[in-house]
Amino acid sequence: MSMFDRLGGALRLSAGSLAIFLAGALQHTYAQSLPSAAELQRLAPDASLSTLRLALTAYQCASQNQTEKLLTVIDYSKPSRDKRLWVFDLRTKKLLFEEWVAHGKNSGADVPTSFSNVPNSYQSSIGLFHTGQTYSGKHGRSLRLQGLEPGFNDNSMSRAIVMHSAAYADPKVVPGLGRLGRSQGCPAVRPAIAGKLINTLQQGSYVFAYYPQKDWLKKSRFLTAQSCPLSDTTVASK
Repeated sequence: MSMFDRLGGALRLSAGSLAIFLAGALQHTYAQSLPSAAELQRLAPDASLSTLRLALTAYQCASQNQTEKLLTVIDYSKPSRDKRLWVFDLRTKKLLFEEWVAHGKNSGADVPTSFSNVPNSYQSSIGLFHTGQTYSGKHGRSLRLQGLEPGFNDNSMSRAIVMHSAAYADPKVVPGLGRLGRSQGCPAVRPAIAGKLINTLQQGSYVFAYYPQKDWLKKSRFLTAQSCPLSDTTVASK
């Protein structure tokens, strides 16, 4: 090998190393600029601090390049008659939505207690999702949710777990029922906000659906650094 070949190889190696370094630096810079759970709670005081911490952990684990600026948090440990869905813009550090959201009819009454990944269970699923494509169905314009957690929500596409509009998800039904109406497992929202919410989330959002289920908290690969997927988690809908 000539001196020029060795020099060229060294330069290519240096350029590659520099690119890796810069990519890591940019990622670190953005990670440093992410809001803390406490900052998110100041935007949404009714959201649980511990739930927000887990949501941010899952987001940082799944979004290695952190290209998605939106994080949606659903807290199924709260009653359906309360607002329990929040959408945060992590770059501008703003709360975009604070909303009611329905759960599956076989998950429970006002506060769900049972969750499933099984087709036709009519139960909600927990864990981390990514927003997919929109389509027009029986509930109008709907947003597909791609479950990222094997065994907990990865059947969401075949189960048609989507975000959609539903009159039973409007708090106006609470005085008569004592709770929101329930879905077949979808996180349905009130008609007045559904269009705007779906349009926003269609731009790309991780959706973190929380419930303190011990098995999921123990096994989720997105909740601890040790189990975090390597390099980049690919999203099929992208």
